Amino acid sequence: MRLLLLAVLLIFCLPQTYDEDYCNLKNTSFKEGEKITYKVYYRLAGVFVEAGEVLFSCNLEQLNNKPEYHLVATGMTLPFYDHFYKVRDHYESYIDTETLRPIHFIRNVREGGAKRYEDIRFNHDSHTAITDSGVIKVDPCIHDAISAVYYLRNINFTHVNAGYKIPFTIILDSRVYTSYIRYLGKEIVKTKYGRFHAIKFKALLIKGTLFVEGEKMTVWVSDDENHLPLRVESAIVVGSVTADMMGFQNLRAPLSSRIQ
Repeated sequence: MRLLLLAVLLIFCLPQTYDEDYCNLKNTSFKEGEKITYKVYYRLAGVFVEAGEVLFSCNLEQLNNKPEYHLVATGMTLPFYDHFYKVRDHYESYIDTETLRPIHFIRNVREGGAKRYEDIRFNHDSHTAITDSGVIKVDPCIHDAISAVYYLRNINFTHVNAGYKIPFTIILDSRVYTSYIRYLGKEIVKTKYGRFHAIKFKALLIKGTLFVEGEKMTVWVSDDENHLPLRVESAIVVGSVTADMMGFQNLRAPLSSRIQ
């Protein structure tokens, strides 16, 4: 269930740096009222089993007397799997409508018997973040796990060559990680919702209890103005996981990438 929520946690042992060309992107891909639903499937020996769902939403709210996008992402297992490994994940991010930088990030997750709550507030003037562990220095283009999803949707791939790596930094568990995505090009992708002209890229992951280290995660986004995440695939320790977009509301532009 965390596949879409974790898709942005592309953690590497790289220098902490950022690309000025991809800092302070303008929003051209989403709008207030957008909602996206995903179904998550576990695959073993060629068999897909539906295991959970993820919902992303975007609203416009006032924060400190300024309009900010309020992004919410939730993930949960289906009732059958609650008996084995119950997941109830809730993420929130308030981001600046002009720069798409995060202002306030909240994570409240329950996975199996483990629970975790995190609250981070950003001060971009001083390049700091106030976390549960204290104040830490961050770079000018820092993102949280949810703001990074919407930030990446606004990258213009028109003049990017296949193989090009786009770096960014995220903060989670009071730690700053430097990451990147590697652009692979364009192709037609077939999902459980339908067929689409898509933009494809890879993400590297660190070795953990679930994911396999290396370029094991592939992401497809719609090749239109929305850059809507359509499918995420990742190898895990046993089998693989796939998340497919299965519903949407209030997109900023027509989903013209869909092949009728």
